[in-house]
Amino acid sequence: MPKITFITPAGERHELQAKLGSSVMQVAIDAGIDGIHAECGGAAACGTCHVYAEEQILKRLVPPESNEEAMLDYTVEPRQPSSRLSCQLVITDDMDGAVFTIAARQI
Repeated sequence: MPKITFITPAGERHELQAKLGSSVMQVAIDAGIDGIHAECGGAAACGTCHVYAEEQILKRLVPPESNEEAMLDYTVEPRQPSSRLSCQLVITDDMDGAVFTIAARQI
């Protein structure tokens, strides 16, 4: 299982084993990580699972689809080049070592 790390808005680091096929959002929720609200349950319809992916992992992620791109324009925290919706990121072996910083405000 790949290991991924979350950095919370408070600066806490959480390294977790991530089940293949799960979403990054679901891994955080299952582990009780603060900061991801996931109000739409993973449908890319609310932007409350906004994370910043570490630069080195960006090229290994599947590019965002149009619905994710559109929703990222409406997140509470400013969109950055590394912004992603964690509900749209499916855990793969290529994500081993990924670091995601949770946006300070989701709602």
